[in-house]
Amino acid sequence: MESSRAETIETLLVSVNRLIRTAVQATGTTTSPAVWRTLGILETDQPLRVGELATASRVSQPTMTRLVGGMLDDGLVSRSVDPDDSRGQRIGITDAGRAHLLAWRATLTRTVGPVFADLDDDQWDVLHEASALIATRTRTEIPA
Repeated sequence: MESSRAETIETLLVSVNRLIRTAVQATGTTTSPAVWRTLGILETDQPLRVGELATASRVSQPTMTRLVGGMLDDGLVSRSVDPDDSRGQRIGITDAGRAHLLAWRATLTRTVGPVFADLDDDQWDVLHEASALIATRTRTEIPA
């Protein structure tokens, strides 16, 4: 039973990774996945210091500093003084960053939609229940 559960988790992880990779490739975007990942992190866990963002996004601090610089230039994030340490800065997502992230997710959704177009209502119910369950385990907001 335990190995079956482990295999289920592994299949889920591998399949989701493939699904996302396929969707991203189909969009033709040149935006770094680290930008989307960082905006997604800031959407739920903001504001964060650059080092915290680097750790959460799985990049080095110098890489995150460069990413943040580009996102600041694009108006996707803002920088403010850390109220707990005036030497530090916190990075937060802007309204433009939220809009950019929502548009990106909509593009991914449209791109992936055809993969699931032939599901029947029962299969959609299973997929909805599974996605809701995963969302509760990963702090993802789910629509009603």
